Amino acid sequence: MKRNSVVFSVWIVVIGALLFTTGLGRVHLFDWDEINFAESAREMLVSGDYLDVQINFETFWEKPPLFIWMQAFSMKLFGVNEFAARFPNALAGIITLLVLFFIGKRLRDESFGLLWSLLYACSFLPFFYFKSGIIDPWFNLFIFLGIYFMIRYTLPEHNDRQGLHAVLSAFFLGLATLTKGPVGFLIFALCFFVFLVLRRFRIDFRWKHVLAFIGVFAIVGGLWFIL
Repeated sequence: MKRNSVVFSVWIVVIGALLFTTGLGRVHLFDWDEINFAESAREMLVSGDYLDVQINFETFWEKPPLFIWMQAFSMKLFGVNEFAARFPNALAGIITLLVLFFIGKRLRDESFGLLWSLLYACSFLPFFYFKSGIIDPWFNLFIFLGIYFMIRYTLPEHNDRQGLHAVLSAFFLGLATLTKGPVGFLIFALCFFVFLVLRRFRIDFRWKHVLAFIGVFAIVGGLWFIL
C-alpha cells in the first residue's frame, strides 16, 4: 500500500470516528427497531443463549442473530447502554468509508476515492444510519460488497481471480442473510439480473465457481437457520 493511501485511510478513520461516535449515547433509544434489537442483545447476555434471538425471553423470529451478536459483544465492552447498542453501526460507517475509498481508488485514483468517501460521510441518511441502532448499515454494506465482488467476477481483466471473487461475493451475501434474512439474497439476485440483461447474458463463468459460491453462501448464510 502506498504511503498516500495509508495517510488517507488514517484520516478517513479519524473523520469517521468523530462523525459517527460523537454523542452516540446522549439520545435514548427511540425507534422500535433500536429498542427491540438492543433488548435482544441484553437478553442474550443475561440468558447466555447466543443462538436464539429473544424478546421478553421468548423466541423472536423476525431477524437472524448477526447484528444482535455485534450489539451483545459491544455491551460486554461498554456496558448495557445506548452507546453500546449503537457502536456497531458507527464501526460499520467507518468500514464503509474505507471500502468506498479503496473501490474509488481502484476505479479511478486516490483523489476520487477520497472524495467519494467524504461526500458519502457528509450525506444526511448515512450520517443518521451510522449513529443508530438498527440493522440496515451492516446489511447494506454486506449487500454492496456481495454485488461488488460478483461484478468483479464477470470482468475479463480479473479472470485469474474469478474463484476468489465468487467466494468473497458469496461470503458477504451470506453475512447479509445472517443479518436480515433471505431478503439479502433477493436484493442481490434482482440487481445481478438487471446486470445480466444489460450484458445480454454474456458472462464467462465456470461451474466450479458456481458450486463454490453456492457452498460458501449456504454455510455462511444458512447454517444458523438449520441449527
